[in-house]
Amino acid sequence: MFETLQDGLFSAIKTLRGKGKLTEANMRDGLRLVQQSLLEADVSFSVVREFMDKISEQALGERVMKLLDPTEQIVKIVHEELIALMGPVDHSLHLRKPLTTLMLCGLQGSGKTTTCGKLAKLLLQRKVKPMLVAADLQRPAAIDQLEVLGGQIGVPVHVDRDSKDPVAVCQAAVQQAETLDVDVLILDTAGRLHIDDELMQQLKTIEKKVMPDQVYFVVDSMTGQDAVNSAKAFNEALELDGVILTKLDGDARGGAALSVKKVTGVPIKFIGTGETLDGLEEFHPDRMAGRILGMGDMLSLIEQAQQKFDQEEIKRQQERLEKGEFTLDDFRTQLLQTKRLGSMGKLLSLIPGMGNITKTLGDMNVDADDQMRKLGGIIDSMTKSERRNPKIVDHDRRERIAKGAGVAPQQVSELIRMFQPMADMMKSMAGMGMRDRMKAMSTLTQSLQKNPMGMPAIPKKGTGKRLSNAEKAKAKKLREKELKKKRKK
Repeated sequence: MFETLQDGLFSAIKTLRGKGKLTEANMRDGLRLVQQSLLEADVSFSVVREFMDKISEQALGERVMKLLDPTEQIVKIVHEELIALMGPVDHSLHLRKPLTTLMLCGLQGSGKTTTCGKLAKLLLQRKVKPMLVAADLQRPAAIDQLEVLGGQIGVPVHVDRDSKDPVAVCQAAVQQAETLDVDVLILDTAGRLHIDDELMQQLKTIEKKVMPDQVYFVVDSMTGQDAVNSAKAFNEALELDGVILTKLDGDARGGAALSVKKVTGVPIKFIGTGETLDGLEEFHPDRMAGRILGMGDMLSLIEQAQQKFDQEEIKRQQERLEKGEFTLDDFRTQLLQTKRLGSMGKLLSLIPGMGNITKTLGDMNVDADDQMRKLGGIIDSMTKSERRNPKIVDHDRRERIAKGAGVAPQQVSELIRMFQPMADMMKSMAGMGMRDRMKAMSTLTQSLQKNPMGMPAIPKKGTGKRLSNAEKAKAKKLREKELKKKRKK
């Protein structure tokens, strides 16, 4: 996400750093690049103009110009102004007893029904009992979709297939919720165009008669300026309490995220990333500003790890580490846990200083994920004793493992070579909390950034390094030594 904006801001900062001593003239050139990157990211013109006025006033001040490294100060100013632009945000859903009603509205195709399911799952994780309400009577498959989502996460869904009145459906759902001991009611209303007066009036009637505690506008972030304009129109009709931006992981520009709060006055409460039901996150302006500027977002990474990792498995691993045990089976389990957090590219974007690594190394997601699969294949091809003690893997064992995993023998050797220092590091983390452990793991990731998981690529024919005569003689002696050992056995 935000690739367009990131590229523009990095280019502006790089240009400033290359100027040597900064003057007001070249500082203005750099700031123009910042402005251009914001406009290319589809940020509202009025927002860009006000944003740049604030940055320019500070960046061109005497205090910044006289610093030894004024570009660092400019990054700090941009970071602070990005936070101010997107925030503040109150993440509370303001739950109240006995029942809280949340109404979700939005344009057709914005991902509103899926977001209802994601929000319900988020509430379940917080030990809150939700119920979904199929009040979208316009789209034929909407009711079926909501029922499927409810079944997947195990929450009740209020459905009335005979009714043509969404207001009556919502009112009946409130009565049913009181009998089912439900804490939160989530109303999935019909997607509509904000220029559709009849359907907008229907929303107003639901709001008036059901009186939802919170009204959230769900919008596809990839629609850019249209997202901001529609949010403004819905807010004027309904007085929104928040915005949920969907498909943010597929939005290379990010203009909607930077414009919505300023133009409408309505904060972004949540962001949708990915298609799975656990792809809904609280929107934190400070963390998002850090991602945009390549500073990473370790807090979000830690929170996701706490939510998605198998806590019982983590407890078992902790007990084993405290006993000084860490085998290749444990390593494979950690790989599987890590994959729950998403692709390697996504993980790197959350680690400070690693957000721009994919541009340096090319298509990191494909390569790194492929390397992780190869690691799992190598470990699966080993016997239990080999996984417990990789040091026993000799030439014949290595050949067998490589053939079973479909990799080159040197890749097996490389895994064994890198495993011991990793095992030592994991044992040293015994007793650490999740936060400290994640920081230690990020240090490991940074050390391996140029070769994910330390795995060498399979060499192409004719590209290997030629051995010297001395090296050939040494290799021959080793092979003869191994053959003598086998004969004795």
